[in-house]
Order: sequence, then structure tokens, then C-alpha cells
Amino acid sequence: MLKTGLKTALTATALGLGLNCSAAGISDDIVKIGVLGDMSGMYSSGFSGSGAVDAVRMAVEDFGGTVLGKKIEVVFADHQNKADIGSATARQWFDTEHVDMITDLTNSSVALAVQQLALEKRKLTISTGPGTVDLTGKACTKYGIHYGYNTYALATGTATATVKDGGDSWFILAADYAFGHALAKDTTRVVTSLGGKVIQTVNVPLNTADYSSFLLQAQGSGAKIIGLANAGTDTINAIKQAHEFGIVSAGQHLAGMLILLSDVKSMGVDISDGLRYTASWHWNLDDASRDWQKRYAKYSGNAAPTGPHAALYSGTMAYLRAIESAGTDDTDAVRAKLGEMKINDFFAKGGTIRTDGILMHDMYMLKVKTDGKSEWDLADVLATIPAEQAFVTPESSECPALKQS
Repeated sequence: MLKTGLKTALTATALGLGLNCSAAGISDDIVKIGVLGDMSGMYSSGFSGSGAVDAVRMAVEDFGGTVLGKKIEVVFADHQNKADIGSATARQWFDTEHVDMITDLTNSSVALAVQQLALEKRKLTISTGPGTVDLTGKACTKYGIHYGYNTYALATGTATATVKDGGDSWFILAADYAFGHALAKDTTRVVTSLGGKVIQTVNVPLNTADYSSFLLQAQGSGAKIIGLANAGTDTINAIKQAHEFGIVSAGQHLAGMLILLSDVKSMGVDISDGLRYTASWHWNLDDASRDWQKRYAKYSGNAAPTGPHAALYSGTMAYLRAIESAGTDDTDAVRAKLGEMKINDFFAKGGTIRTDGILMHDMYMLKVKTDGKSEWDLADVLATIPAEQAFVTPESSECPALKQS
């Protein structure tokens, strides 16, 4: 059973490869990866939790358990969706436990705080769970990488498709913290650029159980679309309650701006049938993705095969390959290699990591269905969104590093 104590560690040992290469470039004679996420709360199923730790452990074992002849160790902790706890944990990891890289970082406020601390400590972060575009925008750092999706890409996919399908008036319910604010802003940008309008945006406290008052406001607005700029159980609660109140049957439509396959399963396809959403990856996309899903299911006890979990595996592999290529775990050398390499795996086809930290890779538009043939066969891919369309251009980015390069 997953333990969430700060000092709990899962160690991946060598699998008998007998590596004889020099380990002179490995600090402290170990490469230590920290998985800092929501291990018990609203984002613990598809974004983070035990499935996130399993994805990183699986990558380490697939890599061979060692790099440059030295052991790779995985530690994990629960930040409880609190930036101060996340920062304190990261500081202890960096200062006393010699953690080299922190990943997951679901919750944008936590991710922003830890990414800034990592800059101070000269350590890498590979964020897979948070959404705010600020991580690679105005708050970008030399060592911060955003691996998977962001609010810009989510809005580009879902809001564009919705407006073009006639949904040109919106009422947005946004989670009241960095992620929700960024997603509402990016959704508004897309809607207005296509000639639509956002009638009102209302900020909703994080982890709200009762959405009735907010949904009644949205219903009274007359907007065609109720945009949900939230995630996890917030999104699930809002969608379930909207159906209970008859809002959808009365003619308004919902647009979940960040939906995961685990959310669809939790809601049930009877409620989410036909819902379109943007994803960084889908397990049934191709043979490579299906193969990874099968292996991950066996390894993780059938954890949800979501984009964030797949990104954790891919990002860990990329990090270890960069160490191997650089011949050292020195942060500057590894970051340079990550910027040079092509990431070609089941998650990212021809992916590249820009100076601002964005992993450039294709995104996908999915649609929930009711005729699936297996437990996780809950949606089909409608379209591929090329990376150049999904993510902000270098010219439009707010990242100071891009403007200087």
C-alpha cells in the first residue's frame, strides 16, 4: 500500500546488467528522483497518486535500475495541494536528501513555488500534472520543464472545437487558484478570437462539493456553453450536478477544459457520452501506446492510463537518457542534453523541449463513447492537433528566456 511519508523511498536496483562505465559524473553516487504530488486528495487518481509513483518506478526499472553504473532511487511525498508544504518538502529533498530532479508537481500553485526553488538550488523539475501556462511563460526558469499539456493547449483544442460547433457564448466556472485562472484566461482568449463572447467568469473555491449556486448562475446567464476551468473531483462534481439539475437536458452544454480518462470512468459514460476534450495522449492511439498501457496495467494494478501518468514515464526516461548522454548528472549538462534530444516514444513522436521548457508534441481531441470494448475503451480520437498549433509560439511567449535567445 502506498505510504506518503516524506522519507518513504522506493529503490529500483540494478537488474544484473553489470555496467562497468565510469560513475565519476554522478554526484553522491546515486541519482535520486522525487515524485511530489497529490497522493491522497482531489488529483490523486488520474494526475498523481500511487499511479504516478508506479509510472516513474516502471521507467526506472525499464531503464535498467542504474545509470552510468550508479543506482537510481525514487522517493515520493504528498504536498496536499498546498504550496508551502510542497516547497518545504522540496527544500528538504534538495538540501538534505540529495534529490536531483522533482517530477509530477500536480497543482499549479505548488509547481510554481517548487520550480522557483529549484532554480535557486540549481535542480531540474519536470512538471507533468499542473496546467498553468505561466510555468513556461512569465515564470519560466532555466531548469523548469513542462511535460504534457498546459492551459494554452487545452483551450486551443476544446474551446476552438466548441465555438466552431456553434458554442459561441460562454459562462466559465474557474477553480480559484493559479491553474483555474490561467485556464479561464486562455479559454477567453480563444473564444473571443473566434468571434464568441464570455458572458461571465466566476471563481469557485478549490475542492468544492456543492456546485448548485454556481450552476444556477450559469444557467441564468443564458450562455450556450458552461466552461469548466477546473480538474479532478471539481470537474466530476460539476458535471454530475449539472446533469442532476437538468441543465444539459434543458439545452445548455458543458465544456470540460481538463478531462482525464479516469474522470470519464468516475462519472460514467451515460453522463459524459459525447463529451469532447483535449488530451496530451491516449492509450488506444497506436500499437506503441496500447503496448505501454498493457504493461503499465500489470505493473500498477490497473491504474488509469492517463496522459499525466504516461508523461511521468516518458519524462523520467528522457531525464535518464540525458544523464547517460551527458556522462554526468550535473544539472546544466543534463538540461542541455534534454534541449538537444528528440523524444521519440509512445507518448511524444518527435518531441523536443524548447528553451522555455515546453515539451513540443502533438495533442489530441477525444470524444467519449458508450460502445467501448474494454474497461478503458471510453473515448475515440477525433483529431490530432499539431504541436505548432497546440502551444504558444516563441514570438508570443511571455518567457524572458525565449526573448533573449
